[in-house]
Amino acid sequence: MLVLAAALAACGGGGGASSTPFGSSPFTPAPSSAPTSAPSTAPTVAPDQPPLASEHAPSGFEARVVANVSGARELAALPNGDLIVGTTGGNVAIVPGAENAGKAGAAGTFATVGDSPANGVAYGSGFVFVATQHGVWRIPYASGAQSGTPQKIASVRTGPVSPGTDGDVHTTSSVAVSGSTLYAGVGSSCNACTETDPTRATVQRMGIDGSGMTTQARRFRNAIALATDPATGTVWAGGAGQDDLTEGHPYEFLDPVSTRTAPADYGWPDCEENHVAYVARAICTNVVVPALEFPAYSTIIGAAFYPASQGGAYAFPAAWRGGMYVSMHGSWHLNGSGVPFDPPHVAFVPFAGGLPARAVDWSDPTTQWTDFFTGFQDGSGNRSGRTTGVAVGASGSLFVADDQTGNIYRIRPAGAAGAALRRR
Repeated sequence: MLVLAAALAACGGGGGASSTPFGSSPFTPAPSSAPTSAPSTAPTVAPDQPPLASEHAPSGFEARVVANVSGARELAALPNGDLIVGTTGGNVAIVPGAENAGKAGAAGTFATVGDSPANGVAYGSGFVFVATQHGVWRIPYASGAQSGTPQKIASVRTGPVSPGTDGDVHTTSSVAVSGSTLYAGVGSSCNACTETDPTRATVQRMGIDGSGMTTQARRFRNAIALATDPATGTVWAGGAGQDDLTEGHPYEFLDPVSTRTAPADYGWPDCEENHVAYVARAICTNVVVPALEFPAYSTIIGAAFYPASQGGAYAFPAAWRGGMYVSMHGSWHLNGSGVPFDPPHVAFVPFAGGLPARAVDWSDPTTQWTDFFTGFQDGSGNRSGRTTGVAVGASGSLFVADDQTGNIYRIRPAGAAGAALRRR
């Protein structure tokens, strides 16, 4: 096992400011101010083995653990079949040959950037990009190896936490590449407050070298999941809602942030969902209404587009292409039985014309997507893992990370590996 860092306590999604006009929250809060996780069996599965029996993809697919990286977070697939893994520590890992027909190579350290958590990773224009607590880094990449010294190209969180913070200080940043433009999501310093640092609770836009950084979106509580649609170049960002609002609200979301007029206002902490005000006298008229919704408390961590035209030995069937795979960390919010509302899982969102195939139903945040990789939480709330990053490999495999066990899962159509071996 590659030991990179101790796991970072993960922030929950959903809910928000306690002084809401909708009344007090009926869900059971965590016993302390720090978000907690459900009880865990946390088994680490050895590489080149199937996952636990409870963890499964739909019929016609098979999952396998190809590596183990402590604190595995965001993922970036490289053109040669290697896989870059962001972590909760200061190192970035690499899984050589993750797209191999058989066993992947042993995970190792790709780079050490000297700032943690090195949560966000992306690949583009011949570089691996890494987003950490205080910066964005660029690492030259060639032939599966680091080919230069990591260079810090932009700084974030350069100012203090909000003086009104409630202690819910997010430290993760994420990154995505679209052509010659780089996007970085920077989490807030609270659950509900007014930020004084202009980079917190934002999505930043900059050149591929970090130049000209400007705010693309603001009042965006925690944009962890960033994904670029290869068909359009549009960058989508996933937002975690506030805690402590009325049970089941606000919904969590993804939105095509790069298409919005900058600086797009997402309304947090005053406005959520479809222009709903969660603070008295809030004006929500010009706040962005997101295009894709998930239930409150889902905690969206990773997302990746699966092209409709994806080729390769492990390309998915047509029904599971042409959309977005979204990885949810699961909630720390407990229901009356002491079980987390939302389990860790990966969902598939079919797209049409660059948008979700089904429009938002504001009475039901489950209508736009279908479960894909599930089974990480039992009926008592025990968890065997917590899904984080997701990426599509060059030959069509889907990779999913888990920061609770460090498992890196590779999902392919059943029998695809054997078919690939026979063709060689």
